[in-house]
Amino acid sequence: MTFGRLERTPGPQPISEINVTPLVDVMLVLVVIFIITAPLLASAIRLDLPKSDAAKPVDTPEFVTLVVDKSGQTFLNDKALQLDELARQLAQTAGQNPDTEVQLRADEAVPYGKVVTVMGVAQKAGLNRIGFVAEPPPAARP
Repeated sequence: MTFGRLERTPGPQPISEINVTPLVDVMLVLVVIFIITAPLLASAIRLDLPKSDAAKPVDTPEFVTLVVDKSGQTFLNDKALQLDELARQLAQTAGQNPDTEVQLRADEAVPYGKVVTVMGVAQKAGLNRIGFVAEPPPAARP
């Protein structure tokens, strides 16, 4: 009886390279976590500030409402005024707080020259912060 040798195929060789896919996945997760938490850590500085009677919380900025209607009539805080009285009232407001904002509401039918005149009165009075108030267009319905 003779025994023959069976051919064996060599088994799979061990992988000697590092599989970088899981490593890259872990690193990307760490980068995302770092990007999200870094701004939070920077703003979380705890301070014990000294106490002072001179330190006051910042007040919200004051404003006055200046309206010019279709006929060109001017209103300051819903009170009808002529231009000379308007100039006096705005100068008094500027004397109390020069940072007061003027919220200008003008009807779309008012001539541009009238709006510029009212703005000039406010600026001459010392109020240089002028904001234009407008309404958004009505939303289109689907």
